[in-house]
Amino acid sequence: MALTINGLSKTYPNGVKALKNLSLSIGNSMFGLVGPNGAGKSSLMRTIATLQDPDSGTINLDGIDVLRQKDQVRRILGYLPQEFGVYPKISALDMLHHLAVMKGMTSSSERKETVDALLQQTNLWDSRKKALSTYSGGMKQRFGIAQALLGNPRLIIVDEPTAGLDPAERNRFLNLLSSLGSDRTVILSTHIVDDVRQLCPRMAIIASGELLLEGAPSETIAALNGKIWSKVVATDEEVRSIEASLHVISTHLVGGKHEVRVHSDSSPGDGFIPVESDLEDVYFLNLSQQTKRPLVN
Repeated sequence: MALTINGLSKTYPNGVKALKNLSLSIGNSMFGLVGPNGAGKSSLMRTIATLQDPDSGTINLDGIDVLRQKDQVRRILGYLPQEFGVYPKISALDMLHHLAVMKGMTSSSERKETVDALLQQTNLWDSRKKALSTYSGGMKQRFGIAQALLGNPRLIIVDEPTAGLDPAERNRFLNLLSSLGSDRTVILSTHIVDDVRQLCPRMAIIASGELLLEGAPSETIAALNGKIWSKVVATDEEVRSIEASLHVISTHLVGGKHEVRVHSDSSPGDGFIPVESDLEDVYFLNLSQQTKRPLVN
């Protein structure tokens, strides 16, 4: 399955330009869409999910015109938005049966088999009869994936699925996503770079509605080998002095001091040491080149 996006633009009535002539190709795999809050990720996801129309551009899904043939898209789509509502007093079991009926699963035996399998797959079987209002954040996200998988969709969109989860629940959720396999297209939209590093063979970085980079995470990291330098300094004044003369891509607090990471083809000197590049460096470098300022963590 291939999803092809060409020249997509969207401006909201308040004047915010959420998407700016964005073009992107997504193949049959887990694809990471990463960017800061407000980058346009959710706007793009809502547009692909047929929940809003762009001002211009096209989206093609294996010969289906997404913007014109919305019903066909919805039949093969599973969608977990950043925020989704549930009936708090209904159990996960009953809610999934209700949603399955709405998706056209009229056979009770088929519905039972499907719902039971999804509850097992998402590790919610033991809690299937509990009210959804009693679920933790991670359990609610796993329920969200269960409902998105109803009907065996060929395209799955998950928008900021690990935001707000504690480390244990985040690991459970990432393991669940990785189990979805390679027989469908899964788009993972997130601002957490490490989620993409762990799961996605290909990725794109967007910011301010524009595509900054597209490629394989391993290849984008390799392109920075030998070009990332680090120095730990004690004061804000030292950080500002370095920013004035070098291409600082990010700063991190380490034990109360500032680790300054610089992009340079050769040694910046003055106490800098070469360090192994990672996906955060790729991410911060592209954002800093767009905003013309370093990123502070």
